[in-house]
Amino acid sequence: MASDNGTARLLTAVVLLAALSTPARAQSDPPSRIAVPVRSSIDKTGLLLDSMALLAIEHGIRIALQPGTRRELRGNFWRDYRRSVHMPVTWEDTDPWPVNYVGHPIHGAAAGYLWIEHDPKAPVTIEFDNRYWSSRGRAAAFAAAYSFQFEVGPISEASIGNVGLRPETTGWVDYVVTPTGAFGLVIAEDVLDKFFVEWAERRTRNRVWRASLRLIFNPTRAMSNTAAGHLPWYRPDRSLAW
Repeated sequence: MASDNGTARLLTAVVLLAALSTPARAQSDPPSRIAVPVRSSIDKTGLLLDSMALLAIEHGIRIALQPGTRRELRGNFWRDYRRSVHMPVTWEDTDPWPVNYVGHPIHGAAAGYLWIEHDPKAPVTIEFDNRYWSSRGRAAAFAAAYSFQFEVGPISEASIGNVGLRPETTGWVDYVVTPTGAFGLVIAEDVLDKFFVEWAERRTRNRVWRASLRLIFNPTRAMSNTAAGHLPWYRPDRSLAW
């Protein structure tokens, strides 16, 4: 059992190390808009590392705040993980409504914004054309893949905390609501950022106020920025001083 406990602790340490090893890329503050560099293809390595950092943040919060998750780190790690992975048989799981229908779309949208950052075809802001909608669709597809890994992958709720060891703790709700909710939430935050936050920023020179608006009205983008090594209020097309 000691060996199994060591394996669990090692895996957890590796996940947390991914977040700590991601260098912060602080945003510069020129007086005008920032020129967005042109990319030719998706940065798969950057997307993978940033996704690992987001996983580290989310699982770190689970371990810190959920006694049950910490308790399940004990025992035979690989045996319990294999027993935790199975196909859901019901729609709902045992999580409360806010977790399933608010929390999961938020974590999916954060993953979607990571895809958008690394997708050279994705517009930074909302544009009412096919290019924009297809880019957000790709982001939702990535959120679905990220959610699947988060649920039952090697670095998942099933492996870290053994969610699913009791069948009633799994449901289709997480697999369906996460990507669909993420799609709507990303678009909603894009709309708020373009038509409210930018409008408000043009009416104040206070950087604290501008940063606060970005955090309040784009919380999932702030999560994504943090995982990507940016300041939470970072925008690739404008600084706090423009």
